[in-house]
Amino acid sequence: MSEHLLEVNHLKKYFKTGKGTVQAVDDVSFTLDAGKTLGLVGESGCGKSTTGRTVLRLLEPTDGQVIFEGKDIAKLSAREMRHMRKDMQMIFQDPFSSLNPRKTVEELIAEPLKWFKVHKTKAETKAHVAKLMETVGLAPRLANVYPHELDGGRRQRIGIARALALDPKLIVCDEPVSALDVSIQAQVLNLLKELQREYNIAYIFITHDLSVVNHFSDDIAVMYLGQIVEKAPAKELFTNPVHPYTKALLSAIPIPDPDAQVEQIPLKGEISSPINMARDCHFAARCPYATEACHASTPELVNRGNEHFVACHLF
Repeated sequence: MSEHLLEVNHLKKYFKTGKGTVQAVDDVSFTLDAGKTLGLVGESGCGKSTTGRTVLRLLEPTDGQVIFEGKDIAKLSAREMRHMRKDMQMIFQDPFSSLNPRKTVEELIAEPLKWFKVHKTKAETKAHVAKLMETVGLAPRLANVYPHELDGGRRQRIGIARALALDPKLIVCDEPVSALDVSIQAQVLNLLKELQREYNIAYIFITHDLSVVNHFSDDIAVMYLGQIVEKAPAKELFTNPVHPYTKALLSAIPIPDPDAQVEQIPLKGEISSPINMARDCHFAARCPYATEACHASTPELVNRGNEHFVACHLF
């Protein structure tokens, strides 16, 4: 059995299109321990969300392994996978579109409990829902209201309550605060941290906001066009970024000090097409340090020490 809660090995997810094959996730590997958070960051379209959905087998992987508690979930039958889903949940980016508008808050949170027949009586289900609402900060008076009557923060708390309902060991958070106001973002992030400490939940936290992921994650993996180009403990990544793409991303973080002197690193050139990509460094077309080797082969993700991995021919 693997010593990690989750072990992802050479994961690939390709989509066939009329113009060719889109390599949305292309040879991604990482591990995650119980009670820890892996931040997955990068530009829109880099494959973050597809990675999260493939890890949960909401999308079938094209190749590779997703080993959860020692079991390769890609090899599980539909019945075995259904049982496994109690331990693997997801919080979606848009709290409104992920909720059934015809159901009340109480009914929405009770759905997974009823689906998996957790309780024998309606009274037990009702009591469990009330406890979940209290846990995520939803007032009891909201039990019989509908999603359209609530603001974004409360809707997202419903999504968090639904994800928590079955006592999962892993939750994939797909940009859970990007649709919320800044003040609400802080409340939801603090709530997720409190829940992690209390229930020892592991998170894959998908976001494009590096300032958020820095304070929330234990480790951070930076993705570019379906591949992880750098991965390190959060503090190490922010103090000692190595990959040119990571340096450019970090230089774009706004600093709330008008007198601060920050050298921004602009990225020139067009993003390569994800369709039928060549076996080269996918960032080479925009990298100011690219050499012939960068256009000739794909760099491997190598440990430079201190659990700091980078995929770059320069290093």
